[in-house]
Amino acid sequence: MRKFLRRKHTIYFVAGAAAVFLAASYVHSHCQIPCGIYGDDTRFEIMSEHIDTIEKSMKMIDELSAKKEKDMNQIVRWVTNKEDHAAQLSEIITYYFMAQRIKPVSTAQNDAQKELYTKQVTLLHEMLVTTMQTKQSTDLTLIPKLRGQLHDFSHLYNEKAE
Repeated sequence: MRKFLRRKHTIYFVAGAAAVFLAASYVHSHCQIPCGIYGDDTRFEIMSEHIDTIEKSMKMIDELSAKKEKDMNQIVRWVTNKEDHAAQLSEIITYYFMAQRIKPVSTAQNDAQKELYTKQVTLLHEMLVTTMQTKQSTDLTLIPKLRGQLHDFSHLYNEKAE
């Protein structure tokens, strides 16, 4: 009888864990449901905050690494923080702007629309590469580059092709 109850509890546990996993993946994917509710200005603010956080993390990693008595726990925490924010920035670039907001051009669209699309996608790709580079180093020269790319993209994004 005890084996049966343990087996029954195990089944409930596995079923519950599966339900939580499936619910979490559904909630995470909500952004790709075409609900039509977009907060472009908010996304630009969030992206800027991610860049600020990546910069602070880089500075803290460098500062903590320069100490004679290194606190490896804190260094690892700042590295993880930097990488998390870079990943979140990459997700906004790809899943928000590239997958939802920047619409592919068709052959029916004029040259100005095609050129705008090409510039926007190219700049987003450059931002992705720079973001990836911030994950791989503490090179602070990447921060103004990333800020400049975000600034340029925000202006380009709000531009209308004639």
